[in-house]
Amino acid sequence: MRSLLFLLASLAMLQNVTAQQTVPFTRQDTLRGTLTADRNWWDVTFYDLSVNIRPETKSIEGRNVIHYRVLRPAKRMQVDLQEPLAISSIEQNGQALRFTREGNAWFVDLQAPQPPGKIMQLAITYAGKPKEAKNAPWDGGVVWGKDSLQRPWIATACQGLGASVWWPNKDHQSEEPDSMRITVTVPTGLTNVSNGRLRDSVSNPNGATTFTWFVGNPINNYDVALNIAHYSHFSERYKGAAGNLDLDYWVLDYNLARAKTHFAVVQPMMKCFEHWFGPYPFYKDGYKLVETPHLGMEHQSAVAYGNQYKMGYRGADLSGSGWGKKWDFIIIHESGHEWFGNNITTKDIADMWVHESFTNYSETLFTECQYGKNAGNAYVQGLRSKIANDVPITGPYGVNREGSGDMYCKGSNMLHTIRQLINNDETFRKILRGLNKTFYHQTVTGRQVEQYINKTSGKNFDKVFEQYLRRTRPPVFEYSLVDNILRYRWVADVKGFDMPLRVTVANGRFGFIYPTAEWKTTRLKLSTADQFRVDPNFYVKVKEN
Repeated sequence: MRSLLFLLASLAMLQNVTAQQTVPFTRQDTLRGTLTADRNWWDVTFYDLSVNIRPETKSIEGRNVIHYRVLRPAKRMQVDLQEPLAISSIEQNGQALRFTREGNAWFVDLQAPQPPGKIMQLAITYAGKPKEAKNAPWDGGVVWGKDSLQRPWIATACQGLGASVWWPNKDHQSEEPDSMRITVTVPTGLTNVSNGRLRDSVSNPNGATTFTWFVGNPINNYDVALNIAHYSHFSERYKGAAGNLDLDYWVLDYNLARAKTHFAVVQPMMKCFEHWFGPYPFYKDGYKLVETPHLGMEHQSAVAYGNQYKMGYRGADLSGSGWGKKWDFIIIHESGHEWFGNNITTKDIADMWVHESFTNYSETLFTECQYGKNAGNAYVQGLRSKIANDVPITGPYGVNREGSGDMYCKGSNMLHTIRQLINNDETFRKILRGLNKTFYHQTVTGRQVEQYINKTSGKNFDKVFEQYLRRTRPPVFEYSLVDNILRYRWVADVKGFDMPLRVTVANGRFGFIYPTAEWKTTRLKLSTADQFRVDPNFYVKVKEN
């Protein structure tokens, strides 16, 4: 989510990726994207974040107390806070510490001993006007919006850009606190909704209200969210796979009635996703949909919703199949991220395909759950019109840079192809559920996910992953058919590419053939040559010679 860089608006993403690939990497990219020596000796256990929001000046005043476990002794620490915000003081054990700034990285000179295994605290005070998001969630930052009654409507969206755009932290995707407290003060009349559960709301004598939220599970930095508006709240309870799950909805007060009807999709969605992916990963924190002035984002346990109560994606069907307008895209896609992106998080943004490919495929699975397998197949096949095949899906490591926006539609079509190769939906479901159980509340590498799929399926998909994720083009199936003699081969970038393929081997019947880079022949049982076709559930290019 991914991330934002919430980029399932793939068309917008595709316009940016090629340009991004040509930009040279800088020291700031490395400081942001690498676990440097000043970062890798400490592990965050808890963030205690307090912020005062001032809508009239579009500014923030805040304090974050970082609780961390010392992994090995050190004298210097890197924390992150993006310009134009500035740190005014850093303290440890009541002692003011010296610090220096290099771009968005801040280096703290520690005075106290840092004994391995000990939990230490560092208090950071900061203030300023954070970067304003002009087109959230794509460019990221803070949205200082207005509702239709011209009242403040404020939200954060910062995937990719990083949480340090509005609060100081260890801004690396591999780092998640075990839990977190989020305390937000806003002008009286406004409500702040953040992640986790509301613990307290206090009216202050100075005309402000303070809301305290507590997240009881590990959480990605970029998922931590402010949502501030004149909200109304309603709730329901879902009898889920792991017990009763609280479903809470926070919407603009004048949208309450329409939300109660429109959000009815959440319960069948939960039933579908728990079937395919396993129990919702955050029962302790509950599930929320929060109406936002931007399109949407997968903010853990506080999913941002801004699709204006329309079916499809802003009223459109991204697949062109007709099925994508039967449900609200933002609710389904962003909620799918609770499993892939929030429960399972990649250590490096270069592997964001793990977030986006599986979540994009959750749309297909939901369509299948509601309307049948043929509908799901039509939906995922229709998404291929959005595939650019511009640059590899996997990005460069260590510089906070993702790969192609094809991680969405091409990635989900890769998974759909793998599902065909496994040829057993119960095994495929076991893989999806097993991923969420094995890597529950963990950060992972893309390779770990690949190896898990190989092991659990009993098949080696290494060449498939290499071709679809780390090369640009899909494989090309070349063939000729004369007098029922099929001559065929793969043309692919990966040496030794030998993915099986399902084609019509007899009238009305599909079967597997086993192409390689070398030409092969086989006899088919077809009445006419025009009966031959490749199973469209495989995402490959087909070329007849």
